[in-house]
Parts: sequence; C-alpha cells; structure tokens
Amino acid sequence: MSQKSVAKLAAAYIEAHLFEELEIETIAKELNYSRFYIARAFREYTGKTIYKYIQNRRLTEAARLLVETDLPIVEIAYEINYHSQQAFTQAFHRVYLCTPQVYRKKRLFYPIQQRLMKSQMEKGRWEMRKKGELAA
Repeated sequence: MSQKSVAKLAAAYIEAHLFEELEIETIAKELNYSRFYIARAFREYTGKTIYKYIQNRRLTEAARLLVETDLPIVEIAYEINYHSQQAFTQAFHRVYLCTPQVYRKKRLFYPIQQRLMKSQMEKGRWEMRKKGELAA
C-alpha cells in the first residue's frame, strides 16, 4: 500500500476517534503498520505530524462549538479531550491567538485544520485545474 493510502487510512481512523485518547501506537496497531511507518507516511503526505494534525483538528472542532453552541468552555475542553480548561485555553490561545472566551464573543468560525480528506481532495483538484486537466 502506498504512503498516500496509509496516510489517508490514518486520517480516517483519527476522524472516527477524534475525541478519544489517540496514540500513534493505537493507530498503528489498528491499521497493522509500524508506528514509525505511519508517522513517516503521514508527515510526508500532509507535511505535519500526526500529533499536530490531531491537536489542530480538535481545536478546530472546539472553535466550531464555541461559535455554534452555548456549552460552557470547560465542557468543550473536556469534549475535545483536554483534561483541564487551563490546558485547553493555553493550546487554543497558541493557535487562535485569543482566548476561547474572546473567540466566542466574535461569533466568527474559521477552521485552522480542515479534515485531511477534504483538504487533500481540494488540493488535488486545484493541481488538476492548474495543469488544465479539469475545467474550472
């Protein structure tokens, strides 16, 4: 199986288990590959580590929940698998450059990490358009 296929399988597994404890060892075991091979394939295909992808996907979902719901911030933190509101707030601030409370007040959702499948498919379409293989 190609590295691209392995990376897509890993991404699909991550999406299906996004809010659970996710370790690369678990993903590797479920997909029957070594953790080293999956990590390398994922990074080569996406340009980022599995850990960073998971973190950014979770924070993107948290941002969506902040805008679309009135759930307390602490509940959102636990929902996306952070063990404290403080750890969640720090991670959120590093990525979105504001606190979850400030982000919620803006009521404007913008994702920092699209699902891999969708973003990669769009990238492929863009590249095909660029080459003239696909009509705009």
